[in-house]
Amino acid sequence: MARIVFLGTPVAAIPALEMLVGRHDVGLVVTQPDRPRGRSKTPSPPPVKEVASSLGLETAQPEKRAELTGAIDHEGPFDVGVVVAYGRILSPQVLAIPKMGFLNVHFSLLPRWRGAAPVARALMAGDTMTGVTIIRLDEGLDTGPVLTAQAVDIDRDENAGELTLRLANLGARLLLSSLDAYLDGRLVPVPQTDEGSTHADKLAATDRPLRPADTVEVALGRVRGLAPSPAATLEIDGERHKILRARAHPVGVDTGLWRAVEGVPVVGLSDGGIEVVLIQPPGKGVQEGADWLRGRRRDSGLVG
Repeated sequence: MARIVFLGTPVAAIPALEMLVGRHDVGLVVTQPDRPRGRSKTPSPPPVKEVASSLGLETAQPEKRAELTGAIDHEGPFDVGVVVAYGRILSPQVLAIPKMGFLNVHFSLLPRWRGAAPVARALMAGDTMTGVTIIRLDEGLDTGPVLTAQAVDIDRDENAGELTLRLANLGARLLLSSLDAYLDGRLVPVPQTDEGSTHADKLAATDRPLRPADTVEVALGRVRGLAPSPAATLEIDGERHKILRARAHPVGVDTGLWRAVEGVPVVGLSDGGIEVVLIQPPGKGVQEGADWLRGRRRDSGLVG
């Protein structure tokens, strides 16, 4: 049984943490500090902290890089570290603390989509395949040697939240199946190649808007890649709406307009139309497109 320090923050990190507990000694869980959430802006703990606390695990939430080094050193020694969507690049000093370094569960088939948002970027690029790669972290950005990887097909209508959950569960199983072999030397990491590498930039506000000049393919990739959060946005009659799910529609609508077509809202883009399946108007909850349409006083309008 290895002594492990685990670094992770969102829901996607929970399957790996839960699988490690009971099979290994998780001596410390490190996660991001509590952050304001919701309209009240009340500080709330990240999902990994909530799970770690329920499991009786020691937790740390360092704000600064130097604090991270001290927190891990204080609870050591550790045989190995595991990182799943922690949200911060580790310094060489931190990487050197565990006896056998840090393993990272990365939600892409490296070297494709190195960086902060691999699932969103894969969907926005129209990829039909992705996967999980287990690497040993080095000082680069997801450039470390590979222990193992597994590919999966991306379902046609799958969004980022759904795909991330599927990859999180796959990654947890892949980590568990390879960890012991790595620790006892039976599994030796293989250096990555840079050939075919792409960078998954952190999502920005400029990634969210849907525009009339978009193609149907680009718009649907953006909706899928940003759902359920932060969500793609669309200006409808001068108000910004979140678009949570959409699909191609065979009926043409003039570019830059929305129109009711057989009881559903259809938006005209540069090369065709998309049906708005799930929408969140400003200040309201998520609605089906047909329900949103029934609440309108008109059956057409402008988008942009």
